[in-house]
Amino acid sequence: MNFYLLFFLLIVIIGLIISYTYFMREKKENLRAIQSGICPKCHKEAMELVDQRSNGCSGPKMLTFECGSCEYIGTFHVQNGSCGV
Repeated sequence: MNFYLLFFLLIVIIGLIISYTYFMREKKENLRAIQSGICPKCHKEAMELVDQRSNGCSGPKMLTFECGSCEYIGTFHVQNGSCGV
């Protein structure tokens, strides 16, 4: 393979990793704000849980939040606790 092709692929892979890291950091900050009841978009206390789904005891839980003021909708997958069996 050509050196320039390998260099290009390395740059693309590093860029994807950095982008994913920033995306997950922003998602974490949004979830932290929503858990305290504040909308990450309009910064008002108007967030409410509109949907909650899970796949049993050990699977992740899908939470959907919606802002009553600005119609922001955020969906998050959080780790569910065990059944305690």
